Amino acid sequence: MSSSIVQELKALASVDLFEECRKQDAFVGRPFYLDFDRLRLMSNDKWKRSVGGVPAGAFLLALYGGEPDIDEAILLRVLQPTKLPTDDDMVMAMVDHYKEAPREDSGAPLDSYTRAEFQFSGLECRVIGTFYRNGDGAIRFAGDLDNFYAPHNYKVVKPSGKVLEYIVNFREDGIPGGKGDERIGKVRYSSSLRHHPGDEVPVYVTALDFLGKRTALFGMTRTGKSNSVKKIIQATVGISKSGIKIKDEPIKRVGQIIFDINGEYANANQQDEGTAIFEQYPDEVTRYSVLQKPGFKVMKLNFHRSIVDGHALLAGLLSEDTSIYTKAFCSIDWTEPDKDDYGASTRYDVKKAVYRCCLKRAGFDEGGERVRFKSNTEIRASGIPGLDSVDPSAGISLDDAIAWFTAAWEHYDDADGPFQKYKRKNKGREWADEDTQTLLRFLTRRPKPGGAPNEAGFRKLMRHKDLHTSTIGKPFEQEIVDLLREGKIVILDLSQGDPDVQRTYSERVSRRIFNDGMQHFIDNTLSNFIQMYFEEAHNLFPRRDDKDLSQIYNRLAKEGQKLRIGLCYATQEVSSISSSILKNTQNWFVSHLNNRDELRELDKYYDFEDFTDSLRRTIDKGFIRLKTDSNTFIVPIQVDPFKVEGPSDGLF
Repeated sequence: MSSSIVQELKALASVDLFEECRKQDAFVGRPFYLDFDRLRLMSNDKWKRSVGGVPAGAFLLALYGGEPDIDEAILLRVLQPTKLPTDDDMVMAMVDHYKEAPREDSGAPLDSYTRAEFQFSGLECRVIGTFYRNGDGAIRFAGDLDNFYAPHNYKVVKPSGKVLEYIVNFREDGIPGGKGDERIGKVRYSSSLRHHPGDEVPVYVTALDFLGKRTALFGMTRTGKSNSVKKIIQATVGISKSGIKIKDEPIKRVGQIIFDINGEYANANQQDEGTAIFEQYPDEVTRYSVLQKPGFKVMKLNFHRSIVDGHALLAGLLSEDTSIYTKAFCSIDWTEPDKDDYGASTRYDVKKAVYRCCLKRAGFDEGGERVRFKSNTEIRASGIPGLDSVDPSAGISLDDAIAWFTAAWEHYDDADGPFQKYKRKNKGREWADEDTQTLLRFLTRRPKPGGAPNEAGFRKLMRHKDLHTSTIGKPFEQEIVDLLREGKIVILDLSQGDPDVQRTYSERVSRRIFNDGMQHFIDNTLSNFIQMYFEEAHNLFPRRDDKDLSQIYNRLAKEGQKLRIGLCYATQEVSSISSSILKNTQNWFVSHLNNRDELRELDKYYDFEDFTDSLRRTIDKGFIRLKTDSNTFIVPIQVDPFKVEGPSDGLF
């Protein structure tokens, strides 16, 4: 946080709301109706002009004046015009006047009394809450009314300058501003840039609102979602360096990971104008891609070494395949048996060897490695070509292993063959368990022993061979988690992968981060925060009608906070996001949406219904309706453009 922001927030914290309101000449009107949810007031053209206009969405204050020792003000938001009891008479008078006026001019001037009467109008406002002074003299805010008096006891004013700044930056604990606060933009009520000078006041957010929380960014393309995400990332980097404590524990460096569907964070482009995240933090950012590119690490696995992880990745990529034998392949259990169980260990080695043969036939290079598994004397003395006199326990090449297993499946059901003899000798137990038979079918493309090779089998894996590397190294998911635990920024460039690859990689990395966080939670070890950012989230997240709450994104939304995992997602479609995720979202950045269906979905949350019309009409980039976790109400703002940090700049 820069020194100028620190001084600004200190000055703001010393503001006395009620004293400042009494000093300002900002009268707007008088209420004539008040209940717990609505206030209707009578205003006048002169009063509105004197305060620079009263646009929809503007904040007003109804100041209680019944007793001088009571400091209380009702916070209002302007919704729409409302009728006055005298409006019908005024309309009749106007019509009569227009009838008398010649068409080419405005006719005879109105007398002063009639002109004054015509200037009155009504405004309907939502009651947002109450500012009050408690017994200790501190000013607090309540998100409702615990009582209200007759409307004539109130006068309504339009806050501006320091008073408005105080209101929009007020926090739940009663302190405007606070630890971790950074400027994000300024108050903006309407698309028109003809603002009253007193309305343009700075708005601050605290990065603590985002740590471990759910944050949504909704809006059409080119309305400022990415700019807002960059500012959140920047604020989070700042709080990592701030030394701020949570419950007397200093905040550890926050790890951040961006799932970049369009490649706009991972690659420099014209829209960045030198503000790309990876360029701003070159020592903090590690970029990953599904393809080999300069400056990127490749998200590949050695499928022969990482059996469990590799198979899980393939199972994810084949999850839409409905064939029975493919589903059986995806369901193979790789739980290692107890080493003291000789028979189970032997069968596990056979299963692993057949799986590696499937990979080899699909083009997953093994780098010359050999496999070992046990056969018995009956198999070695069977006289079957490819099996006879071959001892795989000594180690054989994968090419030889492919020939061995192909011959075994060809003769597996021979009545006098070694495999049926094994079955009779062992009371009906198969030499190849169910998983191994599935793999033999996949390897040979034969649905039955000795049958014709009429299935796709291993060929289904061939399109994914580019995800494999024959080098020996740590799985990329674990490498990413390690970087995040060090407080680094990771950008996953998923722009060059097909949708299946995008979803699979995103889900796998997300699940690894979640499992790591859960392990820290179970072990009761204090971990650092990890923030996860999802661009074009509708391509990855479960749909609204998806009832499977066990999906990783639903679990992150529901359980992530206790694991210190934050979720930030951006999309153009509110309706595309699972309601389970939306219901657990604390921070909302909403810009222009052009669809009534999307706006109806948004209306369900907080009081966004107040902004439905303006969200559909206004298309200005960066014009956001902001609701943060520590602020009780929505604030309409213009987000500041993201800029590169200088030596003495604040984060925003």
